[in-house]
Amino acid sequence: MTNRKQNDDKKNIVSPFFKAFKSFGTSLPIILGVILVLGLFRAFVSVQMLSSVFTGELLRDTVIGALIGSIFAGNAVNSYIIGGELVRENISLIAITSFLVAWVTVGIIQFPAEATLLGRRFACVRNILGYILAILVSIATVKTLGIIQ
Repeated sequence: MTNRKQNDDKKNIVSPFFKAFKSFGTSLPIILGVILVLGLFRAFVSVQMLSSVFTGELLRDTVIGALIGSIFAGNAVNSYIIGGELVRENISLIAITSFLVAWVTVGIIQFPAEATLLGRRFACVRNILGYILAILVSIATVKTLGIIQ
């Protein structure tokens, strides 16, 4: 009986280890992608470029942040990393928030595929609403944070 219990215990330990190892292998391309995007961002986007684009004006920064996020759509993990770098470069929170929201909700780059699979009208309406809502959500978020602090 004890021998069988020891074998069951080994199986209970080994199985989660292999599941965790498989999960790490699955997430490794995402982690490498984040590192690559961050390296590209730092190499091609200078502080002077960012400060010339984002002036601190509420509406202008919101619209430009959402526009840039809409064009360079990606996954949420990358947006958080880039958002952190933008905070470090003293870019306005409203611009960063609109960028992040548009980055994950609007997809100009994937528009052709989306229009083909789901219909042109649907893709247009979804992207336009996503862009408008990215602006509204970012303004509401930053204003709410201002009230809380």
